[in-house]
Formats: sequence, C-alpha cells, structure tokens
Amino acid sequence: MPLTLRDLVADSELGLTARAGEQALDRPIAWVHTSELANPAPFLEGGELLLTTGLALRGADCGGLVERLTSVGAAGLGFGVGLSHRAVPAALVEAAERAGLPLLEVPRPTPFIAISKAVSRAVAADEYASLRRTSRAQHELAQAAGTTKGVNALVRKLARLLDAWVLLLDPGGRLLHSAPVAAGSRLGQLASEVERMRAKRGLAAAGFSLGGQEVSMQALGGRARGFLVVGRSGPFGTADHHVINSAASLLTLALEQVEALGAARRRLRAGFLELMLRGEPVQDVLGDLHAELPPEPFRVVVLQGARDQDELLARLVADQPSAPAYLAERGDAVVGLAGDDALDWLTGQPGLAVGVSEPCTTADLAEGLRQAEQAAQVAKRGDAAVRFADLAGRGLLDLVPEGDAQAFAEAVLAPLRDQDVLLRSLHAWLAHHGQWDPAANRLGVHRHTLRNRVHKVADLLGRDLDQPGVRAELWLALQVLGA
Repeated sequence: MPLTLRDLVADSELGLTARAGEQALDRPIAWVHTSELANPAPFLEGGELLLTTGLALRGADCGGLVERLTSVGAAGLGFGVGLSHRAVPAALVEAAERAGLPLLEVPRPTPFIAISKAVSRAVAADEYASLRRTSRAQHELAQAAGTTKGVNALVRKLARLLDAWVLLLDPGGRLLHSAPVAAGSRLGQLASEVERMRAKRGLAAAGFSLGGQEVSMQALGGRARGFLVVGRSGPFGTADHHVINSAASLLTLALEQVEALGAARRRLRAGFLELMLRGEPVQDVLGDLHAELPPEPFRVVVLQGARDQDELLARLVADQPSAPAYLAERGDAVVGLAGDDALDWLTGQPGLAVGVSEPCTTADLAEGLRQAEQAAQVAKRGDAAVRFADLAGRGLLDLVPEGDAQAFAEAVLAPLRDQDVLLRSLHAWLAHHGQWDPAANRLGVHRHTLRNRVHKVADLLGRDLDQPGVRAELWLALQVLGA
C-alpha cells in the first residue's frame, strides 16, 4: 500500500502535526520535493509533498501558494517552523483549510531529509511489494494457462487475482469466456466500445468508466485474435495493469495455439469431405476431429458469400446445436451435411446465399453437392436459402444469369425503347396468345388499333411475330425488363 500523509503524521519520530486539510490526509505520497520558490508548481508533477520554510513567503502570498499547489495536484504542504517563521502563518492555515490542502507543521528538530528518507523507504517498499505481487500473479497465470482448460482457467484466475470481472471476446466481439459466468451479461453495455476497438485494428488498448465500474480493454495480438475486458468498482494500479498485460500476452499465445489447431482441423475436415465425395469410407476416423456424420439420409447445404470462410466455419462449429452436422470448407463455400433437425439452424445464417440438396446418403454425396451448389447459385440472386427441389417451379429466368438476361432483353427490345404504348400492347397481345379481341379489351382499345400497333412492332423489330420462337423470345425479354 502506498504511504499516505496520515502515515507520516502517525510516525512519532518525525513529530509532524496536521494544521489544515485533515480530511484529505489519506492522500498517497508519490514523492517529496523541497523548494523555497514563490511558485514551485512548474517543478511538480502531482502527488508530491512539498517542504518549505517559507523563506520568501509573506502573508499576502499564502493564498497564491496554496492555489498553485492545488492546481498541480500536490499531495500536501509541509511547513518547517523555527527558521524563517516561528509558527505556521495563520493566513497559510486559513488558505489551506479553504482549499482542502493538507498542511503539516514540521518542528525545528526534524530535518527535511528525514521526511524524504521516510517517504523514499516507503515508496521502495511499496514498489518491491508490487513487484513481488506481480511476479506471483504472473506465475499463477502461467500455471493456469498450462492446464488442460487453458484459456478458460486463465480467465478465471485473472478475475480472482484482481477481484474483478473478466470477459474474453473473439475477433467479432462475441463472448468466448467470462468470469464469473454472470459477467457475460455486461457484453451488451460494452458493444459500442468493442466496435471502436475493432475499428482500430491491430494492437490497441483503452480504459474507461462504465456504470460505476473502471474498465480496461485491449486487443490480443497484432491481428486482434480477440479482446480482453477487465472491470471492477475500484481503479487499477500499476501492478494491476502489469498483471492484465501478462494475462493478455498469455491469452494471445493460447489463442494462437487454438487458432493453429483449429486451422489444422478445418483442413482435415475439408480433406475428409473430398475423400467422401470419392466414395472413401472415413466415418471411423471422424471422431478424432470431434465431428460426426448425421444419420442418413441427410442433406448437403452450401453456404456462399462469407467475407471470411475460416471465421464462418469456426463460428458454425462453435455454435453447432446438439444435432450432428458435418462442416467443412470447399472452394469459396462452406459445406454442411445435416439432418432435418439441424437444417433450420444452418440455412438461417444471415447475409449468405444458401443452397440445399435433396435427401442423400454418403453413396450419392457428389450428386447432393451438385444439387446444393446449383441451388446456391440461384440463391445469390436474392433469396436467403433455396432448395434444389424448388428450382423446377421457379421458371426459365432462374436458369439464366441475371446480367446475361438483362443484356439479352435490352438488345431484343432496343427498337421499342421509350415506346411505352407499343410495349404494353405487345405484352397484352402475347399474354392473350395472339388473340386480338381479348387483348384489345384488356387494353381498352379497338382490335384494329391493336392490330396496327402490333404490325408497327413487327416492322420496328424486323421480326415475324407469327413464329412461336420469336414470340417466346419477346415474352422472355418483357419479363426480364418488367415491361
């Protein structure tokens, strides 16, 4: 514990007496400084006990001296009597009392050097105690990191050492571990701070207050493998920050190991998927990956469009429900083999194009993958999830790439650009299978008027509208353009 002004007053060998500011005697002393300057403030950093005999002090200067010391955060003022002044000036006592600045009377027999030595010894002892505490804490953290529960054990140990709550978050700001468990409920309050930290990218740290709690947050590693958040009701001292930094270093190493192991497992999953597609039996070794195939028949699910496939796969594996599902990377997609009980979870991933096959077995897995990939291509055009079985009812347009269909339609109907009346007339005529009277009634015009319009369309397009193929092309083009 740091030395306080009250500790100095309690030291009978020094014989100090508090003359003002007794309510603030519990202030810690960072150092002792002696000065006879009228304005010593420029030479102080804050937290010092200033010692003076008041050699240059006059009654009118007392208020100014107290104000200057208070402005720089001095811990207190020690006034030596028996030299320049027989007693502490009354004006100085009054000014210090008003400002709440501790004022200690130093008797003539007590040399200033004795006070400096007492503070120096206390500061050295406190630093040594802090160093020992930090060393012990680092040793305990290292032991926790070496256990089978590694990361989780380290988080719990840090919380106990600092009497604090601790959260470990993944790179996306999602909760990995918390100590105590209930501390995880604070994540919502931290959301904005986590997003600011994520935006900084790389090494970053921040300290802030949140709901009466002092919080320290830092990114783990230069590539931000996660975030460590520590909070408690009281402030963190220097030794506390050393302990937090040690924990952050150990967690970074631990997460690197977890990440390397996860990457190896993902490569194995992808390799085993390729073997299954070739018809090789691999079920007996999947248990070593903590993975299993769902009961047959299952469905193949292809998820495309993730910015980071590794992150998506790691999240899916971590969030996987109790129902078994085999997950692996393949090309630019994540492939899942899942039964109907896990299908809603897998197809409900936001922001992805998802394709689902018909039920299949490992014997026809390659065909299931083909179906899911084809459905995923259709899903890219706007639907979150598409089942292969639904493709048959989706029409010819879903089989044509959107860009190609748009270009085709604009080229076919280019001579009718800005001819809205002709386009509507053509649409109505084709919709009624070339029958003049129903189409004219739909448009509210005479059939001879419609006949003239259609003949004009044929002339502009240079096409024979009596040909079924021509009519089919024009109808497809009108559908694409929404005409």
